[in-house]
Amino acid sequence: MAPAHQVLVAIIGKQTGAGGVGKSFLNQLKALATKRPSPKLNLCYIGTSSKVLYSSDYAPLDMDTCLDSLATSSQSTLNLDGIVDYLGKAPSKVIMVDNTSNQAIAEHYPHFLARGINIITPNKKAFSGSYSLWKDIWTATHMSGAKVFHESSVGAGLPVISTLRDLIDTGDSITKIEGVFSGTMSFLFNSFAPVEGAGGKWSEEVKKAKELGYTEPDPRDDLNGLDVARKLTILARISGLPVESPTSFSVQSLIPKELESCSSGDEFMQKLPEFDSQMEDTKAEAAKEGKVVRFVGKIDMAIKEVKVGLEKFDKSHPIAALKGSDNIISFYTERYGANPLIIQGAGAGGDVTAMGVTSDLLKVLLHVG
Repeated sequence: MAPAHQVLVAIIGKQTGAGGVGKSFLNQLKALATKRPSPKLNLCYIGTSSKVLYSSDYAPLDMDTCLDSLATSSQSTLNLDGIVDYLGKAPSKVIMVDNTSNQAIAEHYPHFLARGINIITPNKKAFSGSYSLWKDIWTATHMSGAKVFHESSVGAGLPVISTLRDLIDTGDSITKIEGVFSGTMSFLFNSFAPVEGAGGKWSEEVKKAKELGYTEPDPRDDLNGLDVARKLTILARISGLPVESPTSFSVQSLIPKELESCSSGDEFMQKLPEFDSQMEDTKAEAAKEGKVVRFVGKIDMAIKEVKVGLEKFDKSHPIAALKGSDNIISFYTERYGANPLIIQGAGAGGDVTAMGVTSDLLKVLLHVG
């Protein structure tokens, strides 16, 4: 039987090899398990949609070899109810790490939590999906005592959610949240409309961002604004606005209407240069005012408004001065007044996203370790 003073960790990943975030998290988990002898962190389950590796008696998996073993595993995969049942019967406290962006897994969170299974995840869909799912998740945590943390669902490793919760829990009142919430959009606009210089053509900057791996395989998944809208939905809900969904407020898409029906990302990229003039006009209009254009999200608590889209900023504004693919999130509150609390840094990437997941694991250990 497994030792009593341990915490079992189960990882659900996108694919064998676990992708950027999954592989980085596993490396960080190994280092953490070495540094923290108590409670003993043991990996009991690792799986993707097509492969699983686990022991029926919850014996720990070897973290050094588990990815190779997973790739060659012939164990029968478990459906979500099967995973809940397996982890729910574990002899020790369990932390389930969901490193996917899977909607079905997100909708199953209340079932995991109801069985006392703690969850840490960068999966935005659980917390920006329907408002009823949001309520079901927090009701389940309240009823069972299991914890759920999702720092990396908004700003990768940046302490965005934890800072917002600290502000609220210590009695501050949020008046406005504003910022650049997408590393992709940050990179695009810092190149397209830099503070100094002319910048490149819009389609060429999108192509460059795609080649560098900053965009999704189909750039429309970034340009439609929904990724930012999901992050704003999460922060708005934490702040007390019962936002129904990421499509229930104003979200500006940067996909030209004429290209919305493109059958593929490749077709979209081929035709995008035909519409460069639209973005050039937007850039020129801002330049006439001595400003630059940026793609931002904003939550205004006073008028209960959430919106995502293009806005013009003075060149001296912190949002205008961003570099590379950095994110910046400004919290305007009663305590901080007109000078917001600003969080800035890398908002994407496997290592920093995994860092946010690992820091959440440490938070769970404070409660269950």
